Amino acid sequence: MTGIHIRRIVRWLGLLMAASLIGGCSYNEFQTKDEDVKAAWSEVVNQYQRRADLIPNLVNTVKGYASHERDTLEAVTRARAAATSMQVTPEVLNNPETFKKFQQVQGELSSALSRLLVVTENYPQLKADAGFRDLQSQLEGTENRITVARNRYIAKVQEYNVLTRSFPSNLTAMIFKYNVKPAFTVENEKAISTAPTVNFGK
Repeated sequence: MTGIHIRRIVRWLGLLMAASLIGGCSYNEFQTKDEDVKAAWSEVVNQYQRRADLIPNLVNTVKGYASHERDTLEAVTRARAAATSMQVTPEVLNNPETFKKFQQVQGELSSALSRLLVVTENYPQLKADAGFRDLQSQLEGTENRITVARNRYIAKVQEYNVLTRSFPSNLTAMIFKYNVKPAFTVENEKAISTAPTVNFGK
C-alpha cells in the first residue's frame, strides 16, 4: 500500500470521525424536535378535521331556514370538499408547495364559512334554533382549538428550523438531510388564523 493510499484512508477516517462527533452532538435533538413537529402537526390536522365534521350539520340546519341562500351554502360545501380531499400526512411538512396548498384550501374554507355565518344574521328563527346554537358553540370552541394548535405548531417548527440553521447542528442537518420545514406563510396567516365570527346574540 503506497503512502498516497494511506493518506487517503486516514483522511476518510478523519472525515468519518468528524461526522460521527458532529452527528452525536445534535442527532438526538433533531429526532426529538422532528417528532415534536409531527405531533403538533397532527393536532392541527385533527382540529381542522373536527371543524370539517361540523360543517355538514351546520349547512343542513341553515338550509332548513334559508334554503334560498344556495350560492353561499354551495360555496361552503365545495370548500369543505376541497379541504378534506387533501392528503395531510407528515410528508406534507417537507413539501413547501403541498403545505402552501393546504393553507390555501383551509383559508378558503374559513372564508366561505365566515360568509355563511354572516348570512345567518338575517334569520332570527335560525339563530333561535337550539340545534344551531349548539353547533355555533361547538364551532366556536373548535376555532379556538385550531388557533392554539396552529400556534403550537408554529413554535415547534421555529425551534426545529433554528436547530437546522445553527452551527454546528447545521452540519448534522446536512449530513442526515434534515431540511428546514415550511411554516404558515405571511400571506395566508391573516385569512387562516382569523376565526369566523360565531357569536350570535350573546
